[in-house]
Amino acid sequence: MRQFIDTHAHLDGTEFEEDRDLVVMRAKEAGAAAIFIPAINLENLDKVEKVCHDYQGFAFPMAGLHPEDVKADYKDVLQRIRKRLPGDFIAIGEIGLDFYWSREYEKEQLEAFEEQVKWACELELPLMIHSRKAQNQLVNILKKYKDGLKGGVFHCFTGNLQEARQLLEFENFCLGIGGVLTFKKSHLPEVVAQLPLERIVLETDAPYMAPVPMRGKRNESAFVSCIIQRMAECLGLESEKVEEVTTRNALRTFPKVCLPHLDK
Repeated sequence: MRQFIDTHAHLDGTEFEEDRDLVVMRAKEAGAAAIFIPAINLENLDKVEKVCHDYQGFAFPMAGLHPEDVKADYKDVLQRIRKRLPGDFIAIGEIGLDFYWSREYEKEQLEAFEEQVKWACELELPLMIHSRKAQNQLVNILKKYKDGLKGGVFHCFTGNLQEARQLLEFENFCLGIGGVLTFKKSHLPEVVAQLPLERIVLETDAPYMAPVPMRGKRNESAFVSCIIQRMAECLGLESEKVEEVTTRNALRTFPKVCLPHLDK
C-alpha cells in the first residue's frame, strides 16, 4: 500500500472551501498518511486549527508568521501567536525570509524570523522555513542557534547543489521537495540526484506549484505521486523506496506527529 506524507499544504485556504472533503479523500486514496498545514499569520491560525480538528489524526497544524506577512505591527502579532504555543502545533512555521518582491520590511523580517527561531529552541519544536533571495541572511541567523535547534524543513527548495549542502549542514533538517522537481526546465533533478534521500521530505505547497502533468491546475496532496515518480527516476530507485524513506524522514523531523500505523 502506498503511503506518503505531504509536509506542506495550505489545506485551510479558500481555494479548498468548496470541496475540502473531496480533496482529503483523493489524498488518502493516492496514499497520503498525513498532511502538515502551516499557518502564515495570526488571522489564519484559527482556520488551520479548525481544519486539523476536522481531519484529526490526518492533518496536523503549525503556527508562525510568514515573511511576506511581516509588517510594521509584527511585534504585536508575534506576541499574540506566541500565546497560542505550543498547544497542538507540531512546528513553528511557515516562517523565514523573502526579499524577492520587496525589501521594505527587511529589518522587521530579520527580527521576526530570529524571534521565531528562538521559540523553536525554547519549545523544542522543529521549523518550517521559507527562504527566497535570502539564504545568506537566513543561514547567518540559524548559525547563532545551531546548538539549540531541533531540526525542521527548508520548504520548497529549488537551489543549486552548493546551497543544498550549506543548508544540510544544519543537523536534523531536511529539504522539502515539491512540484518544481517535475518542471521541464528545472535544474532540480540534477541536484536531487546528488543528495541523500534521508535528508528529503515531500511537499506540495498546495494549492500552488502543481507538478507536471497537473501544472496550471490547483495543486493538492494527491499530486504528490507525480513528485514521487520523478524523484524515483532521479535517484534510480523504486517509488516505494522513496515513499518509505521520505515518510520516515518526516516522522523523525516532526516528533509530535503520531501515526501508529506508520511508526516503526
